[in-house]
Amino acid sequence: MRKIIVLEFISLDGVMQAPGGSKEDTAEGFKYGGWTAPFFDDEAGKIMQEQMAGEYDLLLGRKTYDIFAGYWPTHAAEFWPQVNKITKYVVSKTLEKGSWENTKVLKDVEDVKKLKEEEGTPLQIYGSGNLIQSLLKNDLVDELWLKIFPVTLGQGKKLFQDGTIPAAWKLTKNKITSNGVIFAYFERAGEVKTGEVG
Repeated sequence: MRKIIVLEFISLDGVMQAPGGSKEDTAEGFKYGGWTAPFFDDEAGKIMQEQMAGEYDLLLGRKTYDIFAGYWPTHAAEFWPQVNKITKYVVSKTLEKGSWENTKVLKDVEDVKKLKEEEGTPLQIYGSGNLIQSLLKNDLVDELWLKIFPVTLGQGKKLFQDGTIPAAWKLTKNKITSNGVIFAYFERAGEVKTGEVG
C-alpha cells in the first residue's frame, strides 16, 4: 500500500491559500498571496529540499498541477531535479491528457483509493486544497508534513475544513527555524480519544 503524504504551508489560523505569490490564487478576494516570503530563509529552504528529495510520486489537484506544469519543467534542475522524471498523478474530471511528461490522469477519489492500494513509492501532495479535502473526508491521508508560519491571515482557504474525519495524529519530528517557522511531521495514529482532565 502506498502512503499519501500532505506537505503544506499553513498560517497559524490554518490558511493554506496562495503561500507562494500574489497571483497564485486570488479566489474570493484573497489579498495576501505570498505570505510565506518574509519568513523564508536558507534554513527553511534546506529543510524544504530535504522534503523534496527521495523517492516518491506526486498526487496533485488540477489547479496545482497547472501551476506546477507551467513552471517546473524549465526550472527544476537546481531545486527539484527529479520532478520531471517522477510520475505526476493529477485528479481531474475534465483533463484528458497532461502536458507535463510522466503525467497520469485520475478522475476521482475512487481512483486515488485504487492507486493507494497498489505497491509503490509514497505519494506527496503539495497545494491541491480541494483534493486534500476529499482525501481527509475519506481518511486517506497517512502523514502531514506541515510548515506553520507565524502569521494569521483571517481569511482564505483552510487546510482543515468541515467534513474532515476526526483522527488522532502523532508528532514524529519537528524543527523550528530562526524566523519562527515550525516544520512539524505527523503520522496518522488511530481514532480520537477523549477523557477528563484533572
